[in-house]
Amino acid sequence: MSLKSQIDNDIKQAMLAKDKDALTALRSIKSLILLEETKEGTVGGDLKAEEELKLLTKAAKQRRESADIFKTQGREDLSSKELAELAIIERYLPKQLSAEELEAKVKDILTRVGAKGPADMGKVMGVATKELAGQADGKVVSETVKRLLVQ
Repeated sequence: MSLKSQIDNDIKQAMLAKDKDALTALRSIKSLILLEETKEGTVGGDLKAEEELKLLTKAAKQRRESADIFKTQGREDLSSKELAELAIIERYLPKQLSAEELEAKVKDILTRVGAKGPADMGKVMGVATKELAGQADGKVVSETVKRLLVQ
């Protein structure tokens, strides 16, 4: 089942359950998908799994950042709303790697690429970004790579 049809089914379920937070998050995901499908230059209409993953990752990152900003401004009500939407978006993302799992995967990438030091950061990040897409936040991956290259 495609992400779009799964979202449609979940929207119906959220409407029946009268779950406003879920409905808001699901509608925003559907909107992102529709905008991407109808974007100029898009061929075929349907998105590939990688494109869907990128959209979901971007939406999750936006919610995380918004929640942090609201929390620093003392707006717990808005922060909790963003976190509730984030939890719903994360249901459609692959399982996130723990710090230990991420470090093990980055070490494997460092070995395969043959990275020796900080000068190889770009080469390692190119591979890590592709292999770890959706499994870990890019910022965390970057920090882990940097830390391991400096050692």
